[in-house]
Amino acid sequence: MEAEIVIALLALIGMEVVLGIDNLVFIAILTNRLPVERRRSARLIGLGLAVIMRLGMLAGVGWLISLTRPIFGVWGMEFSGKDLILLAGGLFLIGKAVVEIHHRVDPEAQAEVKAANAVTASFGATVFQIILIDMVFSVDSILAAVGLTTVMWVIVVAILVSVTVMLLSMDALSNFMERNPTVVMLALAFLVMIGMVLLGEGFGFHVPKGFVYVAMAFAAGVEGLNIWARRSAERKLAAPISPAARPSTEAG
Repeated sequence: MEAEIVIALLALIGMEVVLGIDNLVFIAILTNRLPVERRRSARLIGLGLAVIMRLGMLAGVGWLISLTRPIFGVWGMEFSGKDLILLAGGLFLIGKAVVEIHHRVDPEAQAEVKAANAVTASFGATVFQIILIDMVFSVDSILAAVGLTTVMWVIVVAILVSVTVMLLSMDALSNFMERNPTVVMLALAFLVMIGMVLLGEGFGFHVPKGFVYVAMAFAAGVEGLNIWARRSAERKLAAPISPAARPSTEAG
């Protein structure tokens, strides 16, 4: 195997894993609202659809590239099929994340949502939303991959490896987010930021992905320190007080 192909494969796997984080967080937030016994099946369906959608787009890569050609112009700005998909996906992500943030900030709304979820959480609606966002992230993922290499088997291997990584980490991420509500709020803020990036891309303003992911990593690191500090404080409060440390009640 040529060194260039090995380097392209490793770079593409890394890129696909990083790009898959957005998809992973969204699926985790959506499926955590389902009954416990249905969450794993929804996650498997969501990730399975992500693979099928990416491979399908890769098979029709000529059509996918045609999406970058302008369809119409408004106020001196030209819009392609890809731009429209990114705009729709950005609006969807921002709207979904803002609604979720509102439900978590407003105690009354949160109680109403919990009660509604206990009765009417829809498996089909959850899977449908996963399909919509899979499509948006798949377009971005495949176009980025094709821009990096034209060797199709390299792209296929990178997609399969990245989705396998997502599959192996899905349950752990979902459980971690459920145990730490502040992480969910941070993830929702990430989705708002990603939605804004998609809107910017749709309007023709390129936002370097590196800046976005560095900001996300920094915020996640700060939240990790907060969780560590909270758990240390909880352990300290839960630790029994030694007899030597107890104040003396005997009269001197």
